[in-house]
Amino acid sequence: MRSGELGATELPGTDPRQNHLLDALPASEYLRLAPDLEHVTLDLGEVLYESGAKVRYIYFPTTAIVSLLYVMQDGASAEIAIVGNEGVLGIALFMGGGSTPSRAVVQSAGHAYRMKGQQLKEEFERFGPLMHLLLRYTQALITQMAQTAVCNRHHSVDQQLCRWLLLSLDRLASNELTMTQELIADMLGVRREGVTEAAGKLQKAGLVRYNRGKITVLDRPGLQKRTCECYEVVKREFDRLLPYQVL
Repeated sequence: MRSGELGATELPGTDPRQNHLLDALPASEYLRLAPDLEHVTLDLGEVLYESGAKVRYIYFPTTAIVSLLYVMQDGASAEIAIVGNEGVLGIALFMGGGSTPSRAVVQSAGHAYRMKGQQLKEEFERFGPLMHLLLRYTQALITQMAQTAVCNRHHSVDQQLCRWLLLSLDRLASNELTMTQELIADMLGVRREGVTEAAGKLQKAGLVRYNRGKITVLDRPGLQKRTCECYEVVKREFDRLLPYQVL
């Protein structure tokens, strides 16, 4: 399915301008890009990119959330960033690398729009508004990656889980996430038992409710009080570089 005009549909996730980067483009720029945007549905656990593989498409999520994971030789992995409706997947296409050492896995099922790599390169090389937006987003993404590395090294599993939940909520329209504790453990690069204990503490405190793979956040301000400074650092940088988005 393709969309070639503004407001083509009101269904959740199926209007390209539900992605904040696309929504920030001037109308003339967006309308030129719109015919090349292909609507796709992303399923939970779907792999969009494998480590080292050539990146063929760039993705603009609207309701889906995708985790970028670094995978070790023994199969162990840890999340280095998450991307949702605030951003784009496939920065290697316009940064000149062509491939990426990380794996991109759908963390929360939903919708996205994708564009072929060659078409994206041609748009980027126009040196117009899209190029400036993508570069500013890339700087914000680098900040998120760096802060995630610091958080994973210096902060408790409880704090990491709170940070992860808050960043995910910022990219969702509801307060509910569908995610097993095993998947969360893979994302954070910790043992499942550690996630079980941390989630239990949050549930006992009345901050979340966990049931059959669904996490419902009941008290967001309470989560923010329990998290480390890493969440605020990342949020502040996105707000600074991309002021049009609502996080």
